[in-house]
Amino acid sequence: METSLVFFSQLSMCEPKAKTIFKLIHGSGKEETSKEAKIRAKENRNRLSLLVQKPVFYDDTPSTRSGQLAKETRVSPEEAIKWGESFDKLLSHKDGLETFTRFLKTEFSEENIEFWIACEDFKKSKDPQQIIRKAKAIYEKFIQNDAPQEVNLDFHTKEIISKSITQPTLQSFDVAQSRVYQLMEQDSYMRFLKSDIYLDLTKGRSQRPTNLRRRSRSFTYNEFQDAKSDVAIWL
Repeated sequence: METSLVFFSQLSMCEPKAKTIFKLIHGSGKEETSKEAKIRAKENRNRLSLLVQKPVFYDDTPSTRSGQLAKETRVSPEEAIKWGESFDKLLSHKDGLETFTRFLKTEFSEENIEFWIACEDFKKSKDPQQIIRKAKAIYEKFIQNDAPQEVNLDFHTKEIISKSITQPTLQSFDVAQSRVYQLMEQDSYMRFLKSDIYLDLTKGRSQRPTNLRRRSRSFTYNEFQDAKSDVAIWL
């Protein structure tokens, strides 16, 4: 009888300890859950940071896009050497224009040559309605603020085009086209002549995958909206 009383007495004494241990275990679980939530929140912030930074800087490493840019251009070394005589000779040759466009894509500045080509096509327009339609398309794609492929023009030039776009003429983009041409000739063309894309052609070598250059630019409003949408999906 005395032994039974001692056993139940010890059992009663163990009960509070067992409850305490149980609480500690469950409390620890909640703490771990809280820590995991904080880690996940930190990871989401890091993902947002990477998303915001991604359009601003491009890595100097080969990518799928650079591999696609390395397609073969069948041109003789002699012809390629002629491209180095002047920027005009480069653009007047079909393969030269294509190769230079490919080079600009590695620098993420292909909007310049695409604008120049669009202007050349625009000047061939004959029908008044066609002139208006093409002028509007060029303005919306390359000139207006936040255009998807906005070219680098001074405010005065853009303002003149903006005011005349309702009644455009075949000369509406002449000044802008000339400025973009000079920019490419004095800047991009000089780098093109030193690039692997061009030097491989002049020496008859197979073209290698081209590394993408690091290029900094502004983070546009539309890109920020896309970033917000992606973050919403994560959350």
